[in-house]
Amino acid sequence: MRSQGEIEAAVGDAIARFQQEFMGRGPRHVQAHLVENRVFVHLEGVLTAAEERLVSGGGAADGRAAELLKQLRSRLVTAGRRELETLVHEAAGCPSVNLHHDISPSTGEGVIVITLAATPVCRFRKAR
Repeated sequence: MRSQGEIEAAVGDAIARFQQEFMGRGPRHVQAHLVENRVFVHLEGVLTAAEERLVSGGGAADGRAAELLKQLRSRLVTAGRRELETLVHEAAGCPSVNLHHDISPSTGEGVIVITLAATPVCRFRKAR
C-alpha cells in the first residue's frame, strides 16, 4: 500500500509531465496535497519567458494581456483535460470527477484542484 506522500508525489510528477509535454514548459516547483478525495496542486514558475514579458509592462494593455493569458491557459487545460485526468487516475489510483485550474500571470503560479471519485487507499500521515 502506498503512502499519502507517495500518491501526492506521483500526482505532482504527473501534472509536471503534462505541463511539460502539453504546454511546452514544466513548472519550476510542484507541490501536491491529498485531503480526503481532493488533491490540491500548487505550481510555481509556469510561465514561458515570452508570457512573462507579455504581462510584465504594468499598463492597462498588460491587464488585458494577463486576462488573455489566463483564458488561453484555461482553454489549453480544457483541451488536454482527458489526458490530464488519465495521468491523475494512474498516479492516484482513482479516477477524477472534477478538475479546476487557475493561473496568476503576475506571479507565475498556478493551482489545480482535482476531486477524485473516492479517497485513495493509502497510509495517511499521522496528525501532528
